Amino acid sequence: MFNKHLKYINTCSYAGYKEITMEIIKSDFKKGTATLRVTDSDDLWHLSHLIEAGDLIKGRTTRKIKVGDSENAKVTRKPMTVKIEAETITIDDSGSALRVNGKIKEGPHDVPLDSYHALALEPGTEFILEKVKWLAYQRQKLEEASQKRYNYLFCIFDREEALFAITKKSGYEILVKIKGQVAKKANQTEILKNFYDEIIKALDIYTGRLDPEYIIVASPAFYKEDLLKKIKNDWKNKIVPAACSDVSENALNEITRSPELRTILQNNRAREEQLIIEELLLHLKKDDLATYGWKQVREAIEAGAVESLMITDEFIQKKKVGGEYQELDRQMENVDALKGKIHILSSEFESGKQLNGLGGMAAILRFKLEWKK
Repeated sequence: MFNKHLKYINTCSYAGYKEITMEIIKSDFKKGTATLRVTDSDDLWHLSHLIEAGDLIKGRTTRKIKVGDSENAKVTRKPMTVKIEAETITIDDSGSALRVNGKIKEGPHDVPLDSYHALALEPGTEFILEKVKWLAYQRQKLEEASQKRYNYLFCIFDREEALFAITKKSGYEILVKIKGQVAKKANQTEILKNFYDEIIKALDIYTGRLDPEYIIVASPAFYKEDLLKKIKNDWKNKIVPAACSDVSENALNEITRSPELRTILQNNRAREEQLIIEELLLHLKKDDLATYGWKQVREAIEAGAVESLMITDEFIQKKKVGGEYQELDRQMENVDALKGKIHILSSEFESGKQLNGLGGMAAILRFKLEWKK
């Protein structure tokens, strides 16, 4: 009854989950340039926040070119290197490419300058990103994207179901959910034994494929202790037990907030962002050294009061779609100029969802403000 789950797990592809990071080939921030190589699809999320309208992108591409006279002309795709001035930056629906569209500023002699072209940034793409000025938080984000990020395999289960997930640079990915038979009193021990065997087989396959730094095994009640007694595999020393209240995606956020896992998850982006939000909420409740929402945060920035600015990727995207991104960018420059910290939170995490509930933008302040009526 469990074989269909293992068949699915065995046939999945997991390229890209290893400890791969965006590569900074070389950089000269004084001249405004960075040569980068995309290593996996997660890098596209970081680049979608780094690349802005007006930036220059230089890379290899292909373009349709007419060959021959008008009567016998043929259209062919010619490989070339071009530099474009970015106007729109979008991740395609499949999440496998970041498309940067804009006017060509440099290219072969047979390509008209200021004609439009789209560069597709995909895993394996090498390109040059040029900005008029790299802000401190942008350099920080680039460094974060290039740092080694450990991947953690999560197994959350009870007597009826199990959920497997893997951490990514910009969130979690649910790998599979499997269900066991509901145990009746008469055969509860045998049902649990079979389900535990299924979980161990799945853990063995995922550990072999993904090579996680740690395996977080969590359950309500006593189930994890019983499972650990049955595991004899050589990856058992990677297991870190944890408690959770149920088997759900919300339990992933519950586990990352656990004080017991603070050291283990210190390189986990979700935990880092959750700690930022917890600090914000504490200030909102305790001492008024925080504020949220576009209007009040903008007032705080203009008063030079922002020590730490938090924005979600969803809020940034809304500003871009609404044609208001330039104003947001100007406010981030103001924070950066006064040595404030800027945190861009992923809306995939619980912390990002919490911030979206506060309007998508918030700030911790250096000093209290008298708000305008």
